Amino acid sequence: MKRLTDLDRALISELRRDGRAPVSTLADRLGVSRATVTKRIDRLTAEGVIVGFSVRIRDPREISEIRAISLIELFGRATSQVIAELRGYPEITALHTTNGAWDMVAEISCQDLQEFDALLSRLRGVKGIMNSETSLLLSSVVR
Repeated sequence: MKRLTDLDRALISELRRDGRAPVSTLADRLGVSRATVTKRIDRLTAEGVIVGFSVRIRDPREISEIRAISLIELFGRATSQVIAELRGYPEITALHTTNGAWDMVAEISCQDLQEFDALLSRLRGVKGIMNSETSLLLSSVVR
């Protein structure tokens, strides 16, 4: 894969903002020809940078949904057992290992604050978790 150019990054940004924008509109916004935009989209798709185009809709339940990110620190070599335990938590929508001060990051989605509070209590009791820091997500500005 070639390095992304400034034009590639600008095109990706425009597509994130409006994936249905016509090529002519994208070309105008970027100050290049339609052929250039088409070639870039084709190349970025062929190289696997762009992996697909989709429609995003807002689920009415999301409006009242509690979403959060939890940073998790583990004891020693407890990663496998903690992953096995947390896979069974339906409120954890994604789980990532990472480097730095925190060992894992969990993406959380709960129906209400009571469910969220109960989840945090359960997380604190998982064998292998030493510490966690959880932040509520207030709004999503880029998805």
